[in-house]
Amino acid sequence: MTTTTVTAAVARNTGDPLTIEELQLDALRPDEVRVRMVATGVCHTDAIVRDGIYPTPLPAVLGHEGAGVVEAIGDEITTVQVGDHVVLSAAYCGHCRQCRSGRMAYCEHLFEEDFGGHRHDGSTALSSGGTPISSHFFGQSSFATYANVVETSVVKVDREAPLATLAPLGCGLQTGAGAVLNDLRPEPGTSLVVFGTGAVGSAAIMAARVAGCTTVVAVDLHDSRLELATRIGATHTVNAGTVDVVDELKKITNGDGVNYAIDTTAVPAVLRQAAESLSIRGTLALVGAAAPGTEVNFEIGASLVKGWTFKTIIQGSSVPQVFIPRLVELWKQGRFPFDTLIRNYSLDDINAAFADSADGSTIKPVVVF
Repeated sequence: MTTTTVTAAVARNTGDPLTIEELQLDALRPDEVRVRMVATGVCHTDAIVRDGIYPTPLPAVLGHEGAGVVEAIGDEITTVQVGDHVVLSAAYCGHCRQCRSGRMAYCEHLFEEDFGGHRHDGSTALSSGGTPISSHFFGQSSFATYANVVETSVVKVDREAPLATLAPLGCGLQTGAGAVLNDLRPEPGTSLVVFGTGAVGSAAIMAARVAGCTTVVAVDLHDSRLELATRIGATHTVNAGTVDVVDELKKITNGDGVNYAIDTTAVPAVLRQAAESLSIRGTLALVGAAAPGTEVNFEIGASLVKGWTFKTIIQGSSVPQVFIPRLVELWKQGRFPFDTLIRNYSLDDINAAFADSADGSTIKPVVVF
């Protein structure tokens, strides 16, 4: 079997820094797309898999916000051609009840497709000295110079848009923006608060302005992030370390509470605050990734009469092939300025990208190959 040598960042042991290695990429299968990676975002989900919180077998090549150029296609591929510019997003099976209903984000085989670490036949695309390395993370494993990608992960994009800028659209930005534009769909003139202003929360703030929300509140512990939130669309900011968040949100909304709350933190105490900040008939959306087994307590006595809605949202309830091109167009129009969140790193500096994301000094790290 013909193999190609690639350079990749490998997660070998739980919690350890990634190592830069040369690996073998196997021959392209009929249902795969060979992508030369130009850039890839670094996402919180990569970190929690590296740390063993989600079940992808290690060693593995992670990365699930790739962007690049199609170098070859398998015989069964119909949606892209050689030379196309593509953004890579989450994989989905395409044939379960949810996928057939257009709800690809809720694919019944999500964990197998995105976290399994192998093809459906059990093989991996990557190896080191004959030893298998988990691949196909989110259908792609984009922390490598080349990848064999499943077709459902591939999204064709405008060739005029810079791929190094577009890479983060594949997961985090799609998640935040899609939660607003695809799922909550707030009415113009309503209020929305975002808890946590990392990449996901920042995308939700920008999307709220696109949707026509007139009160958009950012809640965070870092003043620098709150200042950026103001520049990208927040009408109000709240530092959760200095004031009572619920009281402050009530003041901002003239005592009514917010119509929509989005939590990106997955911190139980923050989720409780988000619920208590809601207006009558308000909606709380949970989009942050938490460790399995995490639980939240909500008061249901007095709040029963308020008609609140609590919901979880994954991948912004998006069909990537539809929603990502929409986000590109909004960016070109100046209405979704997500490029202000990005800081570039080399592949050799990928562990610094993880560290800077974890301490909040970088909102959206992007590795450029």
